Amino acid sequence: MRISGFASGMDIDSMVNDLMKAESMPLQKMQQEKQVLEWKRDDYRAMNTLLLDFRSTLTNMKLTTSFRARQVSSTDESKLTATASSAASQTSFEISEVKQLATAAKLKNEGAISASDTDKIDSSKSLYSQNDKLANGISWKQGAIENETITASTNDETIALDANGSVDSSALNVQLNGDGYEVVTGVTQADLSENQVLLDENNNTLTFAAGVLKQGDKVKAEYAHDGLNIDETELTTAANSMRLSGRSIDINSFELNITGSSDSDGTYTIDQNSANGDTYDLVDNGNVIGTINTNTGAISFENELDAGTSISAQYQQNYSSFSLGAHTKDGKTHRDFLIRGNESLNQVISNVNNSDTGLSMMYDSFTDQLTLSRKETGNFNEGGNEIITGGAFMDDVLRFGNATETGGDNAVFSINGIEDTERTSNNFQIDGVTFNLKQTFTADEGPVSVNISNDTEAVYDNIKEFVDTYNTLIDTINSKVNEEYYRDYDPLTDDQRSSLTEKQQEDWEEMAKSGLLRRDSILQSGLSSMRTDFYTPVNNDATGAYNQLAEIGITTTSNYLDGGKLEINEAKLKEALEEDPDAVENLFRGSGEEYGEQGIMHRLTDSVNNTMDRITERAGRATATNQQFTIGRNLDDVNKQIQSFEDRLTLVENRYWRQFTAMEKAMQQYNQQAAYMQQQFGGMGM
Repeated sequence: MRISGFASGMDIDSMVNDLMKAESMPLQKMQQEKQVLEWKRDDYRAMNTLLLDFRSTLTNMKLTTSFRARQVSSTDESKLTATASSAASQTSFEISEVKQLATAAKLKNEGAISASDTDKIDSSKSLYSQNDKLANGISWKQGAIENETITASTNDETIALDANGSVDSSALNVQLNGDGYEVVTGVTQADLSENQVLLDENNNTLTFAAGVLKQGDKVKAEYAHDGLNIDETELTTAANSMRLSGRSIDINSFELNITGSSDSDGTYTIDQNSANGDTYDLVDNGNVIGTINTNTGAISFENELDAGTSISAQYQQNYSSFSLGAHTKDGKTHRDFLIRGNESLNQVISNVNNSDTGLSMMYDSFTDQLTLSRKETGNFNEGGNEIITGGAFMDDVLRFGNATETGGDNAVFSINGIEDTERTSNNFQIDGVTFNLKQTFTADEGPVSVNISNDTEAVYDNIKEFVDTYNTLIDTINSKVNEEYYRDYDPLTDDQRSSLTEKQQEDWEEMAKSGLLRRDSILQSGLSSMRTDFYTPVNNDATGAYNQLAEIGITTTSNYLDGGKLEINEAKLKEALEEDPDAVENLFRGSGEEYGEQGIMHRLTDSVNNTMDRITERAGRATATNQQFTIGRNLDDVNKQIQSFEDRLTLVENRYWRQFTAMEKAMQQYNQQAAYMQQQFGGMGM
């Protein structure tokens, strides 16, 4: 219980506060010491960030690409061009002739696919609806279409398909880990090649060649069978529409069963005489309950079905199929495609183009014709076709059955005296140089020469950018170690802040932070090491005409106040790059076990790493705990001192208050006695 001046009339609060200010003077010094340590820690870490950025620059400069930029010239760029990587030697090539360019295999179908020039198919509409417009209509099959993805539980496992009917082997697309496999029947596993899969039509199982299927492999199968698709659902809310999972519904096999509805229970079929485009009535003994769009599978009911109604639909879909494959640089590809009746020609083309067959299909509406092209050039099937088509849809409907393949040739050329060499592409690489053949030409038309030389300008720019980065680094560090230190500016206390404006506080703090790393031994040692790294000669097995920076035009500026900044004599450096680029490269990135053998980049990296390690040991990283670095341990010590002193101040303040409280109580008792005596004396006077 604290009593503040009730008896004495004194401002005890102010008196205790004034007394505690004097007692708190050592605490303020500790808090200021803590603030200085935190500022110094942050300054060190800022220096480490700069060094880390510079180390990234050093890493890039240790790459060959910084010193081996190549420029390529061709004596006739209309015939061929070339580019060179840093691995390319400074050399020249002579291409004396190009007999043949590499081409992609192409198939153009035999003619228009529509029955009439004036009423062509609409490639954006469903193929089932366009069947009458095709010159050779699609022979649609009816069945259930399924998609399964199965993970092999063991090696060489036999994969069982979950079909409630017999699988159509001509409408089965099997992929193993994304690669298509050719489906075969009537053989044994021993007869299979590595890109084939055996369908057992009696058991609906798939078997791959021995050793192909591994535990954990993903087998994806899309297939049609002669059973039924079955969709079952129970309505959670009242509804007047639904959509089947299948499309292009076969009107003969469709049956819909509804139970649990107040007015629509029964079994419904499609009224085949009610066709309105793709929409038909759903009937039960002549009663119409709604409609179905056989193309989309959408069903609409005339009366809303109650929540809890059970609906079961069984049906087959209209489908067809075809297969495609190609010979590519990665081997033979194969893919089986299922076509649902609701799919358009455009969708079929998109499926082909997005597959991994390596083929591209195109439909030209003007000529009503299609083409198939292999996506890559070259000959990968000596003596045979590069593109493989299969199925009546491709051969008859799209009329590729008797199409003649063109292209699929290798580029044939002569280079540096080697005649009639071949490549599968017009873009190919030799010794780090990538050539691009543009047209054929004969030896009589004159050779085309390609010259690879060092790109002096690009290398010069890389070196100049590095020097600029280095100069920026040492300028920043020098400014820090030479920064003025102001002894009279300690960190502000809370009382001092309250008496200053915000601008005055900022100015004061700027002065207080200044010079905390003045003449810092770690930073000065780092600068000294880097200067030594630059000027120590590089002598190793690869040393050429130049082993010091001054010899290639890089020297220290004449102004000593620059603190060791570098400057470049552009003409001298470019001359060195022209005369002996290898020596310049070795000067910067040469290797060796001894310090004198190492190039400047390796030396600088070691010096920077050493400086960063010393800074980290003193100031830590942002993720470090205080006990892991020197300043952090000092901060912990100061924090302990502050805590201990604050506890002591609490005891002192409590003592002051006990003393003043005792005084107040004594004075109150005295006042009471005085009042009593005065009262008694006053009574006597009366």
